[in-house]
Amino acid sequence: MSEGGPVGIVLVSHSAQVAAAVAELAKGLAGGAAEVPVAPAGGTEGGGIGTSAELISAAAASVDRGAGVAVLTDLGSAVLTVKALLAEGDELPEDTRLVDAPFVEGAVAAVVTAAAGADLDAVEAAAAEAYSYRKA
Repeated sequence: MSEGGPVGIVLVSHSAQVAAAVAELAKGLAGGAAEVPVAPAGGTEGGGIGTSAELISAAAASVDRGAGVAVLTDLGSAVLTVKALLAEGDELPEDTRLVDAPFVEGAVAAVVTAAAGADLDAVEAAAAEAYSYRKA
């Protein structure tokens, strides 16, 4: 197991339903991965479409077990919101990384890898490697 517990995973989408569904899918495909903290951060506080720095910060805090937090995003402004939070320096747990990966496949790879006890570097690499998955 990585130092301090499993790596936490935050899934940031413009839609609360999409973020929650991808979290459920990733945990389900990882055999439940009960020990891996995964939090969706989708939509706005009012339930609308968009992204929320507050929801992202809260999700990251909720999954932080001391081994780092991997944040995966769906679209452009989600990326920008996470980058802004990282730039502020005190809004996200220490060792939080924005992971450049496809949202669904990367989330599954991240959760499976974290469930195996991998560290943040390995979780990030597995999620990013999902770009190379061929479907045809």
